[in-house]
Amino acid sequence: MRNPIDRRAFLATSAGAALATAIPAIAQEGGEDARLRAQLDRMFNEGVDDSPVRATQLGLDTGARAHLKAKLDDNSAAGKARRLERTRRWVSELKGIDRAKLSPASRVDYDVVLYSNENALRNGERYAFGDVGGNFSPYVISQRGGAYANLPDFLDSQHRVVTAADAEAYLSRLSAFAVAMDNDVARQRADVARGVVPPDFVCDLSLGQMRALRNQPADKVILTASLARKAQAAKLPGDWAARAQKIVETEVYPALDRQIAAMQAVRGRAKPDTGVWALPGGDAYYADAVKASTTTNYTPQEVHQLGLDQVADISGRLDGILKAQGLTRGTVAQRLAALNVDPKQAYPDTDEARVRMIADLNKDVADLYAILPKAFRTLPKAKVEVRRVPVFIQDGAANGYYQSAALDGSRPAAFYVNLKETADWPRYNLKTLAVHETVPGHHLQVALAQESGRIPLLRRTGFGFSAFSEGWALYAEQLADELGAYEGDPLGQAGYLQSLLFRAARLVTDTGIHYKRWSRARATAYMVDTIGNTESRAQREVERYFSSPGQANSYKVGHTVWARLREDAKRRLGAKFDLKAYHDHVLLSGSMPLTVLERHVGDWVAAQA
Repeated sequence: MRNPIDRRAFLATSAGAALATAIPAIAQEGGEDARLRAQLDRMFNEGVDDSPVRATQLGLDTGARAHLKAKLDDNSAAGKARRLERTRRWVSELKGIDRAKLSPASRVDYDVVLYSNENALRNGERYAFGDVGGNFSPYVISQRGGAYANLPDFLDSQHRVVTAADAEAYLSRLSAFAVAMDNDVARQRADVARGVVPPDFVCDLSLGQMRALRNQPADKVILTASLARKAQAAKLPGDWAARAQKIVETEVYPALDRQIAAMQAVRGRAKPDTGVWALPGGDAYYADAVKASTTTNYTPQEVHQLGLDQVADISGRLDGILKAQGLTRGTVAQRLAALNVDPKQAYPDTDEARVRMIADLNKDVADLYAILPKAFRTLPKAKVEVRRVPVFIQDGAANGYYQSAALDGSRPAAFYVNLKETADWPRYNLKTLAVHETVPGHHLQVALAQESGRIPLLRRTGFGFSAFSEGWALYAEQLADELGAYEGDPLGQAGYLQSLLFRAARLVTDTGIHYKRWSRARATAYMVDTIGNTESRAQREVERYFSSPGQANSYKVGHTVWARLREDAKRRLGAKFDLKAYHDHVLLSGSMPLTVLERHVGDWVAAQA
């Protein structure tokens, strides 16, 4: 590993220059604040130097870090062990700083970073299998995880090719992709020996996606076609496609064949419907997963009951809106299901309709930008686009996800929507989808943190807490409703409430699977009966929970805390409460655990009183 570059060297890069104006003055001062900032900067640089993928994602694979563009992250067992030891060192170094001597803003930085690293260290020592961090992933390879699922899209969407050196780096990464798949197989084999076996349908979904990639001609697969397209656009001489095709044929496909064979062997040992309760120490594992994903001390039982209570409340609110629209027959879920297939709401299952859906979503984003000044003093500079989830990963991908912009402005932010089935996205809930993923949801929150002048580079780029970000995105849905986004559109408001209902049902379902040992069929039926989604969409969600235990709880737990904190602040401050100032305070301070957020808001309220 290279020695981390210093602040001055970083600022010489294009991304560093873009952030130069956002570096707080405390960096130039003495005292404990400066010690902490220097420590966090060292951690940032070490992390980027050790993660070529992250360097590319942040637009930092240039200049002194140009060599990283030809590499991928070390996903071997040895690499995992090395990162755990680095975390142990970071915790020790952080504890050498005197928190009592820090300014209030630096205490937030300290609390956030120490919290993250202490949890990563504790859980990493406790659970040798899979990956633990902000969210737990028990299986190295699943329909949602592993090099085979993540790297093709990364190479296609984020590896820029402008020069011949960039194209050569792409070819090097293509060879490294084969190594990464073999590393995954080796780790999977060790975990299976520990008794960590995914349920049979997770194996089946993974195998289906692997074969979908493997069964394409080597000259047509995205791994080859992407480089060919980029080299042509850059007008680079040379037969780059032929060179990529050879690596795919001689290195990538053989590694993929080995992975398919390994997963088939695991499939022979797999059982249906096994939540993480079936893993070694599974009950404790899930309790820790819930704490990690929610950044609270909620127990699985508390989360389950919270979900039941909120499902009942939101269903009642929906019932009133639907009845007012003449939808009176059947349960709330049955009426929502009927609305989903109403010809006025449903998009046809055609490629033309999918293009139109993307266009409609981009229009919604533009409309939402117009109402932001009502509640926000600071708006993001980075733009956001709506795109389709790549077809080759859509079977196992989430229904939607957000990708932040490159720091140097070379790549805008993007919201990817899964259009495998157009029936999943009736018109009446599209605006809420746009709110959640773009503005004032994920994009506004993430971009403001990246562009903030209050927080160090490490927190602007590397510390995301699911309960904070997903809770904010649901709070953003609530806020959009309060700002009039659905004025004159009662069905649009029903779409917003269905979104909240969906997240409340997740609390019940995720804990149902992993705590109460529900089967996939029971969990799917609960989702269908509660929120009115199609069975295929509900099952895809449920299958996600089996391979990502706890993460689904972060949304509604986060929203519950966000909503409570704002109302508490309004109650305590009365006429002094300023919504725009409040949003600046919580967003420009970056993502943080909910326990830290609660203290942070409390300090702001005390200062305003």
